[in-house]
Amino acid sequence: MEDKWGEDMPIVEVKHLVKAPIDAVYQLVADQESYPQFMKAMESIRVLERGDGYTLTEWIARLQGARFRWIERDLYYPAQHRITYDQTEGDLKVFRGYWELTEVPEGTQVVLVTEFEFGIPMLAAMLNPVAKMALRNNSKDMLEAIGAKFGADHGGGPSRYE
Repeated sequence: MEDKWGEDMPIVEVKHLVKAPIDAVYQLVADQESYPQFMKAMESIRVLERGDGYTLTEWIARLQGARFRWIERDLYYPAQHRITYDQTEGDLKVFRGYWELTEVPEGTQVVLVTEFEFGIPMLAAMLNPVAKMALRNNSKDMLEAIGAKFGADHGGGPSRYE
């Protein structure tokens, strides 16, 4: 399979400081099945297959009123506090990215990067900017929800974005 990472496809990167220990944040990020309990855009996430260091998950989410469904392969790298994901089937031609966590003095810096392509070249100029903004807002909401899970439990207070 040809790797087209970064070739004229929109990329959204969101960084968020979570005032909690890196291992606790990684454990929550890796528990994707729990996302619908505290992330409003997620309707459901179901693990279809689980293996050594990976899962195959089905996602159903709402983004700007539109319902999206996809299946992705998630690869877990706990020692590096990193998770990669790549759509194997779904509504977009390409949907992939990664979560990367870094320990910082204030807690944990969480980075969520997503690359996507609709697969409709004639509409890309019109759809991509709107989709990129919607995906950025959804990514921020996801990271804020993760930060909020630790706000009271760890006395971390509010999180911040870069």
